[in-house]
Amino acid sequence: MRNQRRDGLPGASGASGGRGGRNPITTRAELEHLAFELFAERGFDKTTVDDIARAAGIGRRTFFRYFPSKNDIVWGGFDEELTRLHANLQTYPPTVPLMDAVRQALIDFNRVDPAEAPWHRRRMQLILHTPALQAHSTLRYVAWRQVLAEFVGNRIGQAEQSLAPQAIAYATLGVAIAAYEQWLRHEDLELTELLDAAMRELAAGFAGTVEGPPAAHGG
Repeated sequence: MRNQRRDGLPGASGASGGRGGRNPITTRAELEHLAFELFAERGFDKTTVDDIARAAGIGRRTFFRYFPSKNDIVWGGFDEELTRLHANLQTYPPTVPLMDAVRQALIDFNRVDPAEAPWHRRRMQLILHTPALQAHSTLRYVAWRQVLAEFVGNRIGQAEQSLAPQAIAYATLGVAIAAYEQWLRHEDLELTELLDAAMRELAAGFAGTVEGPPAAHGG
């Protein structure tokens, strides 16, 4: 859900021309953007992998080298971003209060390059409002919560499946979704500001319940 890698794949350049005589698509980001255009025109359910591949000027086999399925297009480089989130959380020292670290990591995870913001809006509209994607999205949410629960559990000395780590992970995901819903409704609002404000409210609710005061406070 954030900046997408523009990684090219070999083998696409020999395909026939794509939509409107354009050159065949050779990066994952380009294929993703084209798919979003088709979803907007035809609807997610009515757009097939063959439709996307044909418009992109590539074959089905090449399409599946970019994305395992049509559903995965919407999530872009999520797995890579999840790896980055895990690594980012490890950089916060114990002197940074737990919920401050979670807030800052969440904001960083959801930073969007201004040039990608319109596409990210399309992505989140699909993720949050397309019934056919809900089961797939649930699996992604589980993976995201697991990363956060592991970090919280390590910080407070509890197993990641214990109540407190799971409660914080679920609550943080809920905050993120609520912030995204507001962002989608109001184009003049800044996503990171919404996330920051909502997470500060959440942190106030958890204050003193999962972690004692640190020696020094971080941002």
